[in-house]
Amino acid sequence: MTDSLSYFSRKLAHETDPSDVYAAQKAGDSVVLIDVRSTDAWNQGHAVGAIHMPYRDIAERAPRELDAGVPVVVYCWSPGCNAGAKGAVEFARLGFSVREMIGGYEYWLREGLPCADADGKLPRVFDPQVMYIRPEN
Repeated sequence: MTDSLSYFSRKLAHETDPSDVYAAQKAGDSVVLIDVRSTDAWNQGHAVGAIHMPYRDIAERAPRELDAGVPVVVYCWSPGCNAGAKGAVEFARLGFSVREMIGGYEYWLREGLPCADADGKLPRVFDPQVMYIRPEN
């Protein structure tokens, strides 16, 4: 393998993005989406279909609550947050197949993907700087 092919193949084995996660959810693929942020952040907003499991709780909760044979995708707030990586480390230590959702909740939200807060579903809003929205004719 060339260096580039090897590098990008390894990268994709450990990362995914919001649109691919959403497509997997819609297709019914077996994957568990985990929000590793604080309870306050979760209550403010999170990806629909995610499970809230702060990264500090993974070692205790994951073996009891999740099937280790089902791939896990973790996310935190944004590209500027490393809680997703911390959560991925914890899942990897437990033997889970894990990937980090690059962009985190920020890009899930900006892409207009389904979100909820402590009170229920939030309206879908598409950020035109992130998502191309075809003008209506």
